[in-house]
Amino acid sequence: MSELNNLPDGFNALVVGATGGLGAALAARLAQESRLGRLYVSGRDAAAAGRVADEAATDRVQPLVMDVTEETSIEAAAARIRAEAGRLHLLVNCAGVLHDGAGLAPEKRWEDITPQALEQGFRVNAFGHVLVAKHCLGLMRHGDTAVLANVSARIGSIEDNGLGGWYTYRAAKAAQNQFTRTLAVECGRRARNVICVALHPGTTDTPLSKPFQGRVPAGKLFTPGYSAGCLLDVIGGLTARDNGSFLAWGGQRIPW
Repeated sequence: MSELNNLPDGFNALVVGATGGLGAALAARLAQESRLGRLYVSGRDAAAAGRVADEAATDRVQPLVMDVTEETSIEAAAARIRAEAGRLHLLVNCAGVLHDGAGLAPEKRWEDITPQALEQGFRVNAFGHVLVAKHCLGLMRHGDTAVLANVSARIGSIEDNGLGGWYTYRAAKAAQNQFTRTLAVECGRRARNVICVALHPGTTDTPLSKPFQGRVPAGKLFTPGYSAGCLLDVIGGLTARDNGSFLAWGGQRIPW
């Protein structure tokens, strides 16, 4: 069990993208936290979000419909949290897309780049994250410590890019990282209780990574439960000094 002792007793949490492999694992682990107040698990599909909540087997977990590509959907979800819980202490945004089986796939060459793929990748992996922050940070401005954790990827690091390719995913994750860093700067002025970080979960055995797992070194493909536990351990160790950081699943800092 992770120790989230930097959050207050009865803390409220939101996992965005909880219907995916990593998001569902995070939701399952958070649901077991004895100090949890209320947990919202969001997804675009109400039935899928409901299944995640049902698997938690506790009324502290509530499903929430949120499509991160539609601002009105995000705004409505935030309004519901405000009405029911009043405030948030932890927001983990796991929403992401890498491929969809209908034209979106990592590019191997510049000839493979398309406007359609760029738009879809940025709408989910970058724009969605900052719009969720726009509507939820107001719920996190209070007297207690709060954490906004955007699940990013090492592949979004510009300095670490030595392989090339994967133009859309790399660039969208880099944009997401810049949004996170900029939010952190503003929180340092307007909401000093909020710690904003970008987190890299490692390569996790989910449908997002499935087509590309053949190249993963032995021992470096993590189960969703393992990745979720590592991320919550990192979150539980955050202090105000970590605001604006890009951290790996083991707590190591990643160059931007």
